[in-house]
Amino acid sequence: MKILDLNHFSSPQTQQRTDPHREFRAEDKKFPACQIKQQQSFELEAPSQPSSISLTWLLLAMAFSNNPTQIFADDVQEEKGENARLSAFVGAIAVGDLVKSTLGPKGMDKILQSASTGEIMVTNDGATILKSIALDNAAAKVLVNISKVQDDEVGDGTTSVAVLAAELLREAEKLVERKIHPQTIIEGYRIASHAALAALEKSAVDNSKDKAAFRRDLYAIARTTLSSKVLSQDRDRFAELACDAVLRLKGSTDLSHIQIIKKAGGKLSDSYLDEGFILDKRIGVNQPKRLENAKILCANTAMDTDKIKIFGARVKVESTGKLAELEKAEREKMRAKVERIKAHGINCFVNRQLIYNWPEQLFSEAGMVSIEHADFDGIERLALVTGGEIASTFDHPEHVKLGHCDLIEEVIIGEDTLIKFSGVAAGQACTVVLRGATEQLLDEAERSLHDALAVLSQTVREPKTTLGGGCAEMVMAKAVDSAAHKIGGKKRIAVDSFATALRQLPTILADNAGLDSSALVTELQAEVYRGMMSSGLDLLTPGGGIADMRDMGVIESYKLKRAVVSSASEAAELLLRVDNIIRSAPRKRERM
Repeated sequence: MKILDLNHFSSPQTQQRTDPHREFRAEDKKFPACQIKQQQSFELEAPSQPSSISLTWLLLAMAFSNNPTQIFADDVQEEKGENARLSAFVGAIAVGDLVKSTLGPKGMDKILQSASTGEIMVTNDGATILKSIALDNAAAKVLVNISKVQDDEVGDGTTSVAVLAAELLREAEKLVERKIHPQTIIEGYRIASHAALAALEKSAVDNSKDKAAFRRDLYAIARTTLSSKVLSQDRDRFAELACDAVLRLKGSTDLSHIQIIKKAGGKLSDSYLDEGFILDKRIGVNQPKRLENAKILCANTAMDTDKIKIFGARVKVESTGKLAELEKAEREKMRAKVERIKAHGINCFVNRQLIYNWPEQLFSEAGMVSIEHADFDGIERLALVTGGEIASTFDHPEHVKLGHCDLIEEVIIGEDTLIKFSGVAAGQACTVVLRGATEQLLDEAERSLHDALAVLSQTVREPKTTLGGGCAEMVMAKAVDSAAHKIGGKKRIAVDSFATALRQLPTILADNAGLDSSALVTELQAEVYRGMMSSGLDLLTPGGGIADMRDMGVIESYKLKRAVVSSASEAAELLLRVDNIIRSAPRKRERM
């Protein structure tokens, strides 16, 4: 084998162009010609005598020398093979390491600060953290997406799913270093995932036929969910609030019937659940502050003046009398609009837009209640719970669906006056009023309560429950180890790695609590493998220990655990298949 220098076969003109003392411009980048010469040397089997080289060899050499093939555009970056796989592993593992310190009842919070506005957010919710930070790594974005899906589907477990996916990829990285092919790892992970989910389903309990026992399960799930949140000190009270609110939905997962209002002041323990719907607005001036048997028209219409929206239009008048006539015409037009609204037979008018003084006065003279500037979310929710629809035209009252409630009254919460709608058509509607010292505390309390409500609503639909405190993960790890003994070869190593990743979750729980994770997890593993299938980590008592999770009331939703394992394993499989990462700017649109 010889090194064939392509410049040896170039013409005199070509040799002159490759003068090492001359510089060439290639795509606006200067580099010495001697560097080109080095790059243009290829290992080819060539005859020992240059004179015997065939014309084919010469043409091939000149083609490589003068016309190198370029597939990608200049702004495209490519990573191949092990580099691409390593980049995916590093990005995903970094995301898992970022949020794993927030896991469990002793997890820590993160402060997120906007670089542009300076606004801060204090949270330990995995989905909120990952949604709020900008990531450049493609694999990291995959973990962000599965965390978002977990939040949308179940409401909790957003940190667990990201951490488990990261641990699976961490174990896979070790296997790749041992020269185990990614496809072999994927097959092993599939076997392990199937065994883990089967064991999880076998250990699940369904108490839906016993209402008292099922309510106790819901209370325990809410309490477990809130144990890792800012509401942990008052988790008993908020667990009761969440259970009462969700059971009012009667099996529905539509949380829009449950409104959460935040009012700064007081303590978190001052929060309460109120029947009906509370709107953070005030009743108009000189209007009744209490109205029974309300017929409500929800609208989105202009109640100032119906302006002619023509750009640059002007009205020229010759005297103040003409100006008064214009104003009178506008007032009469608004009076006619108010009369059309009154023709619906209502005694309460709620508008998304402003209501100016003149129409408000007309409503007051008619003894009606008018509420202005109800925000979009507020009026949508009000129309939903009162059984009405939002109208924008009033020419056909027979086509408009009105809302109804038994009582409208003003109530005072803290220092603010709000409007309460009691006895609404949707009897399941209710409002949770949150009190707290700061806006940041109230925001985090709202996120925490929403997670609990979402988990409970999903549990009502799929009532199976399982145990927390690392118990479910250890039970699944035991089943995976049993499955590993039934297979041989390199797949068994991958199955064992899946079990190791599952055992990492209770290890992280113990680490975040400041306990000796190696001793505790080893003891827990021994207990579960001996058949104590309800044993888990007791992280709330000083010094920690192993306890019966069912006796402690540490219960979690089966659907949540199932989603965590299935989503994490699918994400790990997706990233294990990667062998090429191509970064490119969007294609420019060609002009016609």
